[in-house]
Amino acid sequence: MFLTLLAAKSSGSAGGLAALLPFVLIAVAMYFLLIRPQRRRMQEQRALASAIEEGDEVMTTAGVYGFVTAIEDDVIWLEIAEGVDIRIARAAVSRRVAPADAPTPDAPAAGTAAPTDRAATNGSSTVDDAEPAPDAPGEHDPSND
Repeated sequence: MFLTLLAAKSSGSAGGLAALLPFVLIAVAMYFLLIRPQRRRMQEQRALASAIEEGDEVMTTAGVYGFVTAIEDDVIWLEIAEGVDIRIARAAVSRRVAPADAPTPDAPAAGTAAPTDRAATNGSSTVDDAEPAPDAPGEHDPSND
């Protein structure tokens, strides 16, 4: 590689610019593949953290769900169970959870039938009603012969 750069340098300035082109392309690719998406995620996280209000249901980065009961500067109080409040950093909120009465994208549209559970339709909802499991490979039950 160094020999190529030396040869390009001795042949003229046009060759030197051509040798730098791969480095410039790598820098541009790193910007568009790494730096720009990370900046966008950070901006979205800041916007979410500033938009959180009391009464919102949120999920933290640790996966804890709760309702916002109070906000103090950079601290949020979450009620995670009846009478159990925890204090978390505002930046630890991962996302806002949609209310239960709001339609979800995977919910069936009004007027269409929702898929049903087979166990509920044929009446075999308990384990006792199910057929026995077949023998495991390598096991033989003489009563089945």
